[in-house]
Amino acid sequence: MSWLERLRDGLSKTRQQINTTAGSLGADVRDVLTNRLDTIEDLEYALIAADVGRAATEEVLEDVRRSPGKKLQEALMDALTLQLEPDARRAEFRKLGFAPEVSRSKVAPRGHVVMVIGVNGVGKTTTIAKLGDYYIRQGKSVMFAAGDTFRAAAGTQLGVWGERLGIPVVQGADGGDPAAVAFDAATARAARGTDLLFVDTAGRLHNKHNLMEELKKVRRVIEKADPGEPGEVWLVLDAVTGQNGLQQAKKFHESTPLTGVIVTKLDGTAKGGILVPIVRELGVPIKFIGVGEQPGDLQPFDSQEFVRALFDVDIPR
Repeated sequence: MSWLERLRDGLSKTRQQINTTAGSLGADVRDVLTNRLDTIEDLEYALIAADVGRAATEEVLEDVRRSPGKKLQEALMDALTLQLEPDARRAEFRKLGFAPEVSRSKVAPRGHVVMVIGVNGVGKTTTIAKLGDYYIRQGKSVMFAAGDTFRAAAGTQLGVWGERLGIPVVQGADGGDPAAVAFDAATARAARGTDLLFVDTAGRLHNKHNLMEELKKVRRVIEKADPGEPGEVWLVLDAVTGQNGLQQAKKFHESTPLTGVIVTKLDGTAKGGILVPIVRELGVPIKFIGVGEQPGDLQPFDSQEFVRALFDVDIPR
């Protein structure tokens, strides 16, 4: 099964949620606005149920109302695509008419060090392994730092992935100082000239002040070891957690400003619309999405591809 097929399959629950509730997506927008206002109400309910959020839903419906010459599904898809891009890119989409090449964003990290953060259970360690696999395939040299020293299995797990992928892993003692591991890894990356270093961090609870302060410390020591780094801070978020996950993301963003989000487990939720408020409320792009456990199940996020997969519509090439 190809990545696109896995994505479509993974979004089936969300698609069913929207299709079942919204109903007449094949109708003309003009007809819906003139004769069938109940369809707009159904669509509003469907989007909110899919975790798109009330504010974004209102904007989506307003865009739909401005598209009387389109089918309802086409207008809805265009409106959702806009909502899945940070503010700076929305004008570009409108200007260029949703051309496919506009949507396919680049995921080359800024700088050389990427901190990967998030709460327990979202799959940070396996996500880092998948990122390593992806960038190796792009011709990059990669290192890992096993900074989750409070969970012994995390270091072991990352070590196994590193051995399997041929990626060196900087380890520390169980229960040791995560910042020391990050410092050593950043120093080693700079000395070796490795393209990318992914730093794993403990699965910290977003409401624990001391753990957030530790996260800030990890960032500071990376910058001390390798000035200008980390170039990226990516949050791993479990789509199944929906709005609760978004609240976690906000707390992390306040503590250690994010540059991107990776959304996992999209294959297990009817709340795939959560990607919209993530982009709107955090103001940062979604970098990757995951729909399975295998390395190839994590792929760069493409807003247009995502929306077309959500509605099971072929992507123009």
